[in-house]
Amino acid sequence: MNTVLPLVAIVGRPNVGKSTLFNRLVGRRRALVTDQPGMTRDRLYGTAEWRGRPFRVVDTGGMVPDERAGIPGEILRQAQQALAEADRIVLVTDCRTGLTPLDAELARDLLRLGKPLFIAANKADTPGQAALAAAFYELGQPVFAISAEHGAGLDELLDAVTEPFAAAEPSPEPPAIRVAIIGRPNVGKSTLLNRLVGSERAIVTPEPGTTRDAIDTLLEHDGRRFLLIDTAGIRRRARTHELAEKLSVIMARKHLERADVALLLLDAVEGVTAQDATIAGYAHRAGVSLIVCLNKWDRLLAQAEPRARQRLRQQAEQAVRQRLGFVGYAPVRVISALTGEGVEGLLSLAAHAAEARQRRVPTAELNRWLARAGLERPGLPEAQRLEILYLTQASVAPPTFVLFTRRRARLHFSFERYLENRLREHFDFTATPIRFRVRLARSRRS
Repeated sequence: MNTVLPLVAIVGRPNVGKSTLFNRLVGRRRALVTDQPGMTRDRLYGTAEWRGRPFRVVDTGGMVPDERAGIPGEILRQAQQALAEADRIVLVTDCRTGLTPLDAELARDLLRLGKPLFIAANKADTPGQAALAAAFYELGQPVFAISAEHGAGLDELLDAVTEPFAAAEPSPEPPAIRVAIIGRPNVGKSTLLNRLVGSERAIVTPEPGTTRDAIDTLLEHDGRRFLLIDTAGIRRRARTHELAEKLSVIMARKHLERADVALLLLDAVEGVTAQDATIAGYAHRAGVSLIVCLNKWDRLLAQAEPRARQRLRQQAEQAVRQRLGFVGYAPVRVISALTGEGVEGLLSLAAHAAEARQRRVPTAELNRWLARAGLERPGLPEAQRLEILYLTQASVAPPTFVLFTRRRARLHFSFERYLENRLREHFDFTATPIRFRVRLARSRRS
Protein backbone atom coordinates (compact mmCIF):
# COMPACT_ATOMS: atom_id res chain seq x y z
CA MET A 1 0.00 0.00 0.00
CA ASN A 2 1.36 3.41 -0.96
CA THR A 3 1.81 5.92 1.86
CA VAL A 4 0.76 9.50 1.24
CA LEU A 5 3.53 11.67 2.62
CA PRO A 6 2.62 14.67 4.80
CA LEU A 7 2.75 18.03 3.04
CA VAL A 8 4.49 21.18 4.31
CA ALA A 9 3.41 24.44 2.62
CA ILE A 10 5.91 27.31 2.34
CA VAL A 11 4.09 30.64 2.15
CA GLY A 12 4.78 34.33 2.67
CA ARG A 13 4.72 37.73 1.05
CA PRO A 14 6.83 38.33 -2.10
CA ASN A 15 10.63 38.20 -2.02
CA VAL A 16 11.20 36.83 1.49
CA GLY A 17 13.15 33.76 0.31
CA LYS A 18 10.47 31.07 0.00
CA SER A 19 11.99 29.50 -3.11
CA THR A 20 15.47 29.55 -1.58
CA LEU A 21 14.11 27.59 1.40
CA PHE A 22 12.26 25.22 -0.94
CA ASN A 23 15.43 24.52 -2.91
CA ARG A 24 17.37 23.96 0.32
CA LEU A 25 14.82 21.40 1.55
CA VAL A 26 14.45 19.41 -1.67
CA GLY A 27 18.22 19.42 -2.21
CA ARG A 28 18.33 20.80 -5.73
CA ARG A 29 17.55 23.97 -7.64
CA ARG A 30 13.93 23.34 -8.61
CA ALA A 31 12.67 26.92 -8.25
CA LEU A 32 14.07 30.10 -9.77
CA VAL A 33 15.77 32.37 -7.24
CA THR A 34 16.62 36.04 -7.86
CA ASP A 35 16.26 39.36 -6.07
CA GLN A 36 13.29 40.14 -8.30
CA PRO A 37 9.94 39.61 -6.51
CA GLY A 38 7.21 37.48 -8.02
CA MET A 39 9.44 34.83 -9.61
CA THR A 40 7.35 31.91 -8.34
CA ARG A 41 3.81 32.00 -9.66
CA ASP A 42 2.50 28.43 -9.60
CA ARG A 43 2.73 25.75 -6.93
CA LEU A 44 5.98 23.76 -7.01
CA TYR A 45 6.12 20.38 -5.31
CA GLY A 46 9.14 18.46 -4.14
CA THR A 47 10.10 15.67 -1.74
CA ALA A 48 12.40 16.14 1.25
CA GLU A 49 13.61 14.08 4.20
CA TRP A 50 14.73 15.06 7.69
CA ARG A 51 16.21 12.59 10.20
CA GLY A 52 14.69 9.68 8.31
CA ARG A 53 11.23 11.29 8.07
CA PRO A 54 10.17 11.84 4.45
CA PHE A 55 7.67 14.55 3.56
CA ARG A 56 6.49 16.65 0.63
CA VAL A 57 7.08 20.38 0.27
CA VAL A 58 5.10 22.89 -1.79
CA ASP A 59 6.46 26.32 -2.71
CA THR A 60 3.95 29.05 -3.46
CA GLY A 61 4.01 32.48 -5.03
CA GLY A 62 4.21 35.65 -2.96
CA MET A 63 0.81 36.21 -1.36
CA VAL A 64 -0.85 39.63 -1.35
CA PRO A 65 -4.37 39.11 0.04
CA ASP A 66 -5.76 42.44 -1.21
CA GLU A 67 -4.70 41.89 -4.84
CA ARG A 68 -7.24 39.49 -6.31
CA ALA A 69 -7.15 40.49 -9.99
CA GLY A 70 -4.85 39.25 -12.76
CA ILE A 71 -1.72 37.27 -12.02
CA PRO A 72 -1.48 38.35 -8.31
CA GLY A 73 -4.99 36.98 -7.85
CA GLU A 74 -4.06 33.71 -9.57
CA ILE A 75 -0.98 33.41 -7.34
CA LEU A 76 -3.17 33.87 -4.29
CA ARG A 77 -5.62 31.24 -5.53
CA GLN A 78 -2.81 28.76 -6.19
CA ALA A 79 -1.40 29.39 -2.70
CA GLN A 80 -4.82 28.85 -1.14
CA GLN A 81 -5.11 25.48 -2.88
CA ALA A 82 -1.70 24.49 -1.51
CA LEU A 83 -2.77 25.50 2.00
CA ALA A 84 -5.94 23.41 1.70
CA GLU A 85 -3.78 20.34 1.01
CA ALA A 86 -1.09 21.08 3.61
CA ASP A 87 -0.61 19.36 6.96
CA ARG A 88 1.75 22.01 8.35
CA ILE A 89 2.54 25.56 7.26
CA VAL A 90 5.78 27.54 7.33
CA LEU A 91 5.30 31.30 7.04
CA VAL A 92 8.55 32.80 5.74
CA THR A 93 9.34 36.38 6.76
CA ASP A 94 12.34 38.68 6.40
CA CYS A 95 14.03 39.45 9.73
CA ARG A 96 15.97 42.31 8.11
CA THR A 97 12.81 44.27 7.33
CA GLY A 98 11.08 43.18 10.51
CA LEU A 99 7.42 42.44 11.09
CA THR A 100 5.30 44.12 8.42
CA PRO A 101 1.52 44.62 8.35
CA LEU A 102 1.32 42.13 5.49
CA ASP A 103 3.15 39.49 7.59
CA ALA A 104 0.70 40.03 10.42
CA GLU A 105 -2.31 39.83 8.07
CA LEU A 106 -1.05 36.60 6.52
CA ALA A 107 -0.42 35.09 9.96
CA ARG A 108 -4.00 35.91 11.05
CA ASP A 109 -5.42 34.35 7.87
CA LEU A 110 -3.29 31.22 8.28
CA LEU A 111 -4.25 30.74 11.93
CA ARG A 112 -7.91 30.59 10.87
CA LEU A 113 -7.10 27.38 8.95
CA GLY A 114 -6.46 25.58 12.26
CA LYS A 115 -3.24 23.99 11.04
CA PRO A 116 0.15 24.08 12.85
CA LEU A 117 1.95 27.29 11.86
CA PHE A 118 5.69 27.99 12.15
CA ILE A 119 7.37 31.35 11.55
CA ALA A 120 10.68 31.17 9.66
CA ALA A 121 12.42 34.53 10.11
CA ASN A 122 14.67 34.29 7.07
CA LYS A 123 17.85 36.13 6.01
CA ALA A 124 19.35 35.80 9.49
CA ASP A 125 22.84 35.49 8.06
CA THR A 126 24.63 37.02 11.06
CA PRO A 127 24.05 36.84 14.86
CA GLY A 128 22.91 40.47 14.81
CA GLN A 129 20.32 39.74 12.12
CA ALA A 130 19.17 36.61 13.98
CA ALA A 131 18.42 38.76 17.05
CA LEU A 132 15.92 40.71 14.94
CA ALA A 133 13.75 37.59 14.72
CA ALA A 134 12.44 38.33 18.20
CA ALA A 135 10.04 40.85 16.68
CA PHE A 136 8.00 38.01 15.18
CA TYR A 137 7.07 36.50 18.57
CA GLU A 138 4.29 39.08 18.48
CA LEU A 139 2.49 36.72 16.09
CA GLY A 140 2.09 34.20 18.93
CA GLN A 141 3.56 31.24 17.05
CA PRO A 142 6.93 29.39 17.21
CA VAL A 143 9.66 31.54 15.61
CA PHE A 144 12.90 30.23 14.11
CA ALA A 145 15.71 32.49 12.89
CA ILE A 146 17.08 30.89 9.73
CA SER A 147 19.22 31.56 6.70
CA ALA A 148 17.72 29.62 3.81
CA GLU A 149 20.69 30.61 1.66
CA HIS A 150 23.33 29.23 4.05
CA GLY A 151 21.30 26.63 5.94
CA ALA A 152 21.71 28.18 9.38
CA GLY A 153 18.92 27.50 11.87
CA LEU A 154 17.16 24.90 9.73
CA ASP A 155 17.84 22.07 12.21
CA GLU A 156 15.57 23.56 14.86
CA LEU A 157 12.89 24.52 12.33
CA LEU A 158 12.78 21.06 10.74
CA ASP A 159 12.84 19.26 14.09
CA ALA A 160 9.69 21.15 15.06
CA VAL A 161 7.92 20.90 11.71
CA THR A 162 8.54 17.17 11.15
CA GLU A 163 8.24 16.01 14.78
CA PRO A 164 4.95 14.07 14.24
CA PHE A 165 5.89 12.65 10.84
CA ALA A 166 6.40 8.90 10.52
CA ALA A 167 10.01 7.78 10.19
CA ALA A 168 9.20 5.26 7.48
CA GLU A 169 10.51 5.15 3.95
CA PRO A 170 7.87 5.64 1.26
CA SER A 171 6.77 2.52 -0.55
CA PRO A 172 8.96 1.83 -3.60
CA GLU A 173 7.23 2.55 -6.89
CA PRO A 174 8.34 2.16 -10.49
CA PRO A 175 9.80 5.39 -11.86
CA ALA A 176 7.30 7.71 -13.49
CA ILE A 177 7.56 8.56 -17.19
CA ARG A 178 8.82 12.15 -17.29
CA VAL A 179 6.98 14.20 -19.91
CA ALA A 180 8.06 17.81 -20.53
CA ILE A 181 5.57 20.15 -22.19
CA ILE A 182 7.66 22.61 -24.22
CA GLY A 183 7.13 25.41 -26.69
CA ARG A 184 7.15 29.13 -27.29
CA PRO A 185 5.33 31.40 -24.82
CA ASN A 186 1.54 31.39 -25.05
CA VAL A 187 1.10 28.31 -27.22
CA GLY A 188 -1.09 26.59 -24.60
CA LYS A 189 1.32 24.56 -22.47
CA SER A 190 -0.41 25.15 -19.15
CA THR A 191 -3.81 24.61 -20.77
CA LEU A 192 -2.64 21.23 -22.02
CA LEU A 193 -1.28 20.36 -18.57
CA ASN A 194 -4.63 21.18 -17.00
CA ARG A 195 -6.46 19.18 -19.67
CA LEU A 196 -4.28 16.12 -19.06
CA VAL A 197 -4.57 16.36 -15.29
CA GLY A 198 -8.25 17.23 -15.34
CA SER A 199 -8.00 20.17 -12.96
CA GLU A 200 -6.57 23.67 -12.87
CA ARG A 201 -3.10 22.68 -11.74
CA ALA A 202 -1.21 25.59 -13.36
CA ILE A 203 -2.04 29.24 -13.86
CA VAL A 204 -3.56 29.90 -17.30
CA THR A 205 -3.89 33.50 -18.49
CA PRO A 206 -3.69 35.19 -21.91
CA GLU A 207 -0.41 36.81 -20.89
CA PRO A 208 2.63 35.26 -22.64
CA GLY A 209 5.29 33.94 -20.29
CA THR A 210 2.94 33.30 -17.33
CA THR A 211 4.81 30.13 -16.36
CA ARG A 212 8.38 30.89 -15.27
CA ASP A 213 9.30 27.77 -13.30
CA ALA A 214 8.85 24.18 -14.35
CA ILE A 215 5.95 22.53 -12.55
CA ASP A 216 6.03 18.81 -11.77
CA THR A 217 2.66 17.05 -11.59
CA LEU A 218 2.28 13.34 -10.86
CA LEU A 219 -0.50 11.63 -12.76
CA GLU A 220 -1.65 8.03 -13.18
CA HIS A 221 -3.10 7.02 -16.54
CA ASP A 222 -3.97 3.49 -17.69
CA GLY A 223 -1.93 1.97 -14.88
CA ARG A 224 1.18 4.04 -15.64
CA ARG A 225 2.63 6.89 -13.61
CA PHE A 226 3.59 10.12 -15.40
CA LEU A 227 5.50 13.13 -14.14
CA LEU A 228 4.30 16.08 -16.22
CA ILE A 229 6.71 19.02 -16.42
CA ASP A 230 5.13 22.27 -17.61
CA THR A 231 8.10 24.40 -18.57
CA ALA A 232 8.33 28.14 -19.04
CA GLY A 233 7.91 29.45 -22.58
CA ILE A 234 11.28 29.28 -24.33
CA ARG A 235 12.37 32.50 -26.04
CA ARG A 236 15.49 33.31 -28.01
CA ARG A 237 18.19 34.50 -25.65
CA ALA A 238 18.71 37.69 -27.63
CA ARG A 239 15.08 38.59 -26.98
CA THR A 240 14.99 37.77 -23.28
CA HIS A 241 15.76 41.16 -21.81
CA GLU A 242 14.37 40.54 -18.34
CA LEU A 243 16.43 38.50 -15.91
CA ALA A 244 13.36 36.39 -15.14
CA GLU A 245 12.93 35.42 -18.78
CA LYS A 246 16.62 34.63 -19.22
CA LEU A 247 16.55 32.35 -16.20
CA SER A 248 13.36 30.74 -17.50
CA VAL A 249 15.15 29.78 -20.72
CA ILE A 250 18.04 28.24 -18.80
CA MET A 251 15.78 26.33 -16.41
CA ALA A 252 13.41 25.16 -19.16
CA ARG A 253 16.29 23.65 -21.12
CA LYS A 254 17.63 22.09 -17.92
CA HIS A 255 14.28 20.45 -17.18
CA LEU A 256 14.03 19.26 -20.78
CA GLU A 257 17.26 17.36 -20.26
CA ARG A 258 15.74 15.37 -17.37
CA ALA A 259 12.66 14.36 -19.38
CA ASP A 260 12.00 11.08 -21.16
CA VAL A 261 9.52 12.52 -23.63
CA ALA A 262 8.80 16.07 -24.81
CA LEU A 263 5.47 17.31 -26.11
CA LEU A 264 6.35 20.22 -28.41
CA LEU A 265 3.38 22.54 -28.76
CA LEU A 266 3.00 24.62 -31.92
CA ASP A 267 0.36 27.25 -32.65
CA ALA A 268 -1.78 26.01 -35.56
CA VAL A 269 -2.93 29.53 -36.39
CA GLU A 270 0.55 31.04 -36.51
CA GLY A 271 2.13 28.01 -38.17
CA VAL A 272 5.65 26.71 -37.65
CA THR A 273 8.12 29.45 -36.78
CA ALA A 274 11.91 29.55 -36.69
CA GLN A 275 11.73 29.52 -32.90
CA ASP A 276 9.65 26.33 -33.00
CA ALA A 277 12.47 24.73 -35.00
CA THR A 278 15.02 25.98 -32.46
CA ILE A 279 13.08 24.42 -29.59
CA ALA A 280 12.73 21.15 -31.49
CA GLY A 281 16.51 21.25 -31.85
CA TYR A 282 16.87 21.57 -28.06
CA ALA A 283 14.80 18.41 -27.61
CA HIS A 284 16.73 16.55 -30.31
CA ARG A 285 20.09 17.41 -28.76
CA ALA A 286 18.80 16.42 -25.33
CA GLY A 287 18.01 12.97 -26.74
CA VAL A 288 14.42 12.87 -25.53
CA SER A 289 11.60 11.24 -27.42
CA LEU A 290 9.54 13.89 -29.18
CA ILE A 291 5.86 14.29 -30.07
CA VAL A 292 4.81 17.39 -32.02
CA CYS A 293 1.38 18.76 -31.07
CA LEU A 294 -0.23 21.26 -33.42
CA ASN A 295 -2.37 23.08 -30.85
CA LYS A 296 -5.28 25.55 -31.13
CA TRP A 297 -6.69 23.46 -33.97
CA ASP A 298 -10.21 24.57 -33.04
CA ARG A 299 -9.34 28.18 -33.93
CA LEU A 300 -8.01 27.19 -37.33
CA LEU A 301 -11.07 25.06 -38.11
CA ALA A 302 -13.33 27.95 -37.22
CA GLN A 303 -11.83 29.88 -40.13
CA ALA A 304 -12.26 27.05 -42.67
CA GLU A 305 -15.17 25.71 -44.70
CA PRO A 306 -16.34 22.25 -43.52
CA ARG A 307 -15.43 20.65 -46.84
CA ALA A 308 -11.90 22.03 -46.68
CA ARG A 309 -11.06 20.81 -43.17
CA GLN A 310 -9.49 17.49 -44.12
CA ARG A 311 -7.32 19.17 -46.75
CA LEU A 312 -6.39 21.85 -44.23
CA ARG A 313 -5.27 19.20 -41.77
CA GLN A 314 -3.10 17.49 -44.38
CA GLN A 315 -1.54 20.79 -45.38
CA ALA A 316 -0.82 21.72 -41.77
CA GLU A 317 0.85 18.37 -41.03
CA GLN A 318 2.86 18.61 -44.25
CA ALA A 319 4.05 22.10 -43.27
CA VAL A 320 5.24 20.73 -39.92
CA ARG A 321 7.11 17.93 -41.68
CA GLN A 322 8.78 20.35 -44.05
CA ARG A 323 9.87 22.88 -41.42
CA LEU A 324 10.87 20.26 -38.85
CA GLY A 325 12.33 17.67 -41.18
CA PHE A 326 15.35 17.08 -38.94
CA VAL A 327 13.01 15.52 -36.35
CA GLY A 328 11.09 13.48 -38.88
CA TYR A 329 10.88 10.65 -36.35
CA ALA A 330 8.48 12.72 -34.21
CA PRO A 331 4.77 11.87 -34.64
CA VAL A 332 2.55 14.89 -35.37
CA ARG A 333 -0.77 15.19 -33.54
CA VAL A 334 -3.43 17.82 -34.22
CA ILE A 335 -5.00 18.89 -30.92
CA SER A 336 -6.95 21.54 -29.08
CA ALA A 337 -5.87 21.71 -25.46
CA LEU A 338 -8.82 24.04 -24.83
CA THR A 339 -11.57 21.71 -26.10
CA GLY A 340 -9.75 18.41 -25.59
CA GLU A 341 -9.84 17.42 -29.26
CA GLY A 342 -6.97 15.05 -30.06
CA VAL A 343 -5.62 15.08 -26.48
CA GLU A 344 -6.88 11.60 -25.69
CA GLY A 345 -4.14 9.14 -26.53
CA LEU A 346 -1.25 11.58 -26.02
CA LEU A 347 -0.12 9.96 -22.76
CA SER A 348 -0.38 6.46 -24.24
CA LEU A 349 1.77 7.62 -27.16
CA ALA A 350 4.22 9.21 -24.70
CA ALA A 351 4.47 5.92 -22.80
CA HIS A 352 5.16 4.08 -26.06
CA ALA A 353 7.84 6.65 -26.94
CA ALA A 354 9.44 6.35 -23.51
CA GLU A 355 9.62 2.57 -23.87
CA ALA A 356 11.20 2.95 -27.31
CA ARG A 357 13.82 5.32 -25.88
CA GLN A 358 14.84 2.63 -23.37
CA ARG A 359 14.71 -0.28 -25.83
CA ARG A 360 17.88 -2.37 -26.09
CA VAL A 361 18.37 -4.82 -28.96
CA PRO A 362 20.75 -7.77 -28.37
CA THR A 363 23.86 -7.73 -30.56
CA ALA A 364 23.06 -11.12 -32.10
CA GLU A 365 19.60 -9.95 -33.15
CA LEU A 366 21.02 -6.72 -34.59
CA ASN A 367 23.51 -8.54 -36.74
CA ARG A 368 20.96 -11.08 -37.95
CA TRP A 369 18.92 -8.07 -39.06
CA LEU A 370 22.01 -6.50 -40.65
CA ALA A 371 22.74 -9.67 -42.66
CA ARG A 372 19.35 -9.62 -44.35
CA ALA A 373 18.66 -5.87 -44.38
CA GLY A 374 20.37 -5.12 -47.68
CA LEU A 375 21.72 -1.72 -46.67
CA GLU A 376 23.54 -1.03 -49.92
CA ARG A 377 21.21 1.78 -50.84
CA PRO A 378 20.69 2.04 -54.60
CA GLY A 379 22.05 5.17 -56.22
CA LEU A 380 24.46 6.05 -53.41
CA PRO A 381 27.91 6.95 -54.85
CA GLU A 382 30.71 4.54 -54.02
CA ALA A 383 32.58 7.23 -52.03
CA GLN A 384 29.56 7.60 -49.75
CA ARG A 385 29.03 3.90 -49.11
CA LEU A 386 30.21 2.42 -45.86
CA GLU A 387 30.52 -1.35 -45.51
CA ILE A 388 29.25 -2.27 -42.05
CA LEU A 389 30.82 -5.49 -40.77
CA TYR A 390 28.75 -5.65 -37.59
CA LEU A 391 27.03 -3.35 -35.14
CA THR A 392 26.07 -3.28 -31.49
CA GLN A 393 23.94 -1.08 -29.27
CA ALA A 394 26.10 0.88 -26.85
CA SER A 395 23.42 2.58 -24.76
CA VAL A 396 19.80 3.65 -24.45
CA ALA A 397 18.06 6.96 -23.78
CA PRO A 398 18.53 7.69 -26.63
CA PRO A 399 19.35 4.42 -28.44
CA THR A 400 22.98 4.64 -29.55
CA PHE A 401 24.59 2.19 -31.98
CA VAL A 402 28.24 1.54 -32.79
CA LEU A 403 28.97 0.59 -36.40
CA PHE A 404 32.18 -1.34 -37.04
CA THR A 405 33.37 -0.76 -40.60
CA ARG A 406 36.11 -1.96 -42.90
CA ARG A 407 37.48 1.51 -43.57
CA ARG A 408 37.64 4.69 -41.52
CA ALA A 409 35.02 7.13 -42.71
CA ARG A 410 32.14 9.24 -41.52
CA LEU A 411 28.55 8.32 -42.13
CA HIS A 412 27.14 10.29 -45.02
CA PHE A 413 23.99 12.06 -43.80
CA SER A 414 21.92 10.41 -46.55
CA PHE A 415 23.02 6.91 -45.57
CA GLU A 416 22.68 7.72 -41.85
CA ARG A 417 19.07 8.79 -42.36
CA TYR A 418 18.40 5.66 -44.41
CA LEU A 419 19.95 3.39 -41.77
CA GLU A 420 18.09 5.18 -38.98
CA ASN A 421 14.74 4.77 -40.71
CA ARG A 422 15.31 1.07 -41.33
CA LEU A 423 16.27 0.47 -37.69
CA ARG A 424 13.30 2.49 -36.51
CA GLU A 425 10.84 0.57 -38.65
CA HIS A 426 12.12 -2.88 -37.73
CA PHE A 427 12.67 -2.43 -33.99
CA ASP A 428 9.92 0.14 -33.33
CA PHE A 429 11.98 3.07 -32.07
CA THR A 430 8.88 5.26 -32.16
CA ALA A 431 9.36 9.00 -31.65
CA THR A 432 12.92 8.68 -30.35
CA PRO A 433 16.16 9.98 -31.86
CA ILE A 434 18.84 7.44 -32.76
CA ARG A 435 22.57 8.08 -32.46
CA PHE A 436 25.40 6.42 -34.39
CA ARG A 437 29.11 6.09 -33.77
CA VAL A 438 31.51 4.62 -36.34
CA ARG A 439 34.51 2.49 -35.35
CA LEU A 440 37.18 0.89 -37.52
CA ALA A 441 37.00 -2.86 -37.10
CA ARG A 442 40.28 -4.46 -36.01
CA SER A 443 41.81 -6.74 -38.64
CA ARG A 444 41.82 -10.38 -37.64
CA ARG A 445 45.12 -12.21 -37.79
CA SER A 446 45.06 -15.64 -39.30
